[in-house]
Amino acid sequence: MIQFVVSILLFFVIFFGLAFILNMLLRRTWLMAYIYPFIVIMIVDNIATVEYLTNPGSAFTTTVRRLTEITIADISILGAGFLGTIVSGFVIRLLRKSGYRMF
Repeated sequence: MIQFVVSILLFFVIFFGLAFILNMLLRRTWLMAYIYPFIVIMIVDNIATVEYLTNPGSAFTTTVRRLTEITIADISILGAGFLGTIVSGFVIRLLRKSGYRMF
């Protein structure tokens, strides 16, 4: 149970930080929120990216099967990461409205 709570907190903090830095460097507030589903697929599918180009039928079938097999705990942890990217977008917008030109 402790690992579950730590995992949720860790994914939130990691993806908040990644999204914050990406937003700061590229000045695209919601970019990480759009990229996050692809990151989730790379985490869950356990397939090499090249496999999508060389054998797309099998790769996409395996990806859909593995996405439907994830548990509620996995969904909660991955959802915390997505929430981190969303919160980062709102923080960046708030900082920009507050006058921080760097953001």
